[in-house]
Amino acid sequence: MKAHTEYLTFRTEKHREYINITGDVNAALKKSGIGEGMILVSAMHITAGVWVNDAEDGLIADIDEWLEHLAPYRKNYRHHRTGEDNGDSHLKSLLVHHQVIVPVTAGKLDLGPWQQIYYAEFDGQRAKRVIIKVMGE
Repeated sequence: MKAHTEYLTFRTEKHREYINITGDVNAALKKSGIGEGMILVSAMHITAGVWVNDAEDGLIADIDEWLEHLAPYRKNYRHHRTGEDNGDSHLKSLLVHHQVIVPVTAGKLDLGPWQQIYYAEFDGQRAKRVIIKVMGE
C-alpha cells in the first residue's frame, strides 16, 4: 500500500465560512498516483469540520442557519470560563464532524453525482489546517 499526504491551510475572512475543497482533494489524489483506495480529509482543529454534501448556495445557507439554531452563539457557555468565547464553535464542529473518508476508484474520487467536499470553519480569521491522506495502490 502507498500513502500520500498533503496539508491545506485556511485563514478565513469570516468567523463562519464554508469552502468547497473538492478540487484541492482531487489535486492531491492526482499527485498521489493512487488508483484504488481511500482518501481521508480531516480538519486539524476542534472548531472546524469537513463534510460531503451538495454544492448549492441555498443548502449551504440552510446548513449554516440550522447549525446556528442548534448551537447558537451565547455568552454563558461554561467553556467561556476558561477565557475563550467560542463554545458554540466547538458544538457546531461536533454536529458536522471533523473528517470524511471518500473512496478512490480508477484514480478518481468516487463521489455521488452532486457530492462535494467542504471545509467548515466555525471560529475563523486565523490559520487552520486540513490534512489530506490518500491511501491505496
